[in-house]
Amino acid sequence: MQSYTIGQAARLLGVSTDTARRWADAGRVATHRDEGGRRLIDGRDLAAFSIEVGQGGSGEEDVSYTSARNAFPGIVTAVKLGDVAAQVEIQAGPHRLVSLLTREAVEELGLEVGMRATARVKSTSVHIDRV
Repeated sequence: MQSYTIGQAARLLGVSTDTARRWADAGRVATHRDEGGRRLIDGRDLAAFSIEVGQGGSGEEDVSYTSARNAFPGIVTAVKLGDVAAQVEIQAGPHRLVSLLTREAVEELGLEVGMRATARVKSTSVHIDRV
């Protein structure tokens, strides 16, 4: 399972590194240390926490978010596979994006909960790029 540093988690959540560090210090999201002593957050834990933050549980006020060229970098929070089609959910800061695509595309990209991905939006289509 992929893990994220506090700085990487902050970028995915759309908050400052200090805010992410305070949340970790307060126990809002679990961390562990790597062999170098850096604090890391497991991808699945970050995915679950990003949903909470996206639903307004961040405690941050007056935070502005932008999307440069319709790209939403975030973390995969759900993958639902059917026989032919699939549904992928990404939490990008306060934004929850859902994309319907082929099962084959999801498998080729190796998408799974907890990994970084970027949703690119054009008109009403959402395309997923693996980071």
